[in-house]
Amino acid sequence: MEKIKSIEEFREIASKEAAIFMFSADWCPDCRVIEPVLPRIEADFPSFSFYYVDRDEYIDLCGELEIFGIPSFLAYVNGQEVERFVSKDRKSQEEIEAFLTKAESHF
Repeated sequence: MEKIKSIEEFREIASKEAAIFMFSADWCPDCRVIEPVLPRIEADFPSFSFYYVDRDEYIDLCGELEIFGIPSFLAYVNGQEVERFVSKDRKSQEEIEAFLTKAESHF
């Protein structure tokens, strides 16, 4: 999963790609729990590009997007946010896959 390097890069990717943004932080224990399954999830949903957004590095962007808990996921297709899986709760592999399946319906 590629890490976002700037807010401008986030906006450009969101405007042009079918993209999933995972908002996370190094210190987040719930984020670490899902890390082992992320490569498999990415492989199972090749229609999306996946990006990591460091919540601490981009706290202003998180506020703007109303990301108040991590891990959280946003899906963009054709320059529009089409789905969000945002909460402070731990996410399971099944919940993430259900979110991505729903996001794929916007193609």
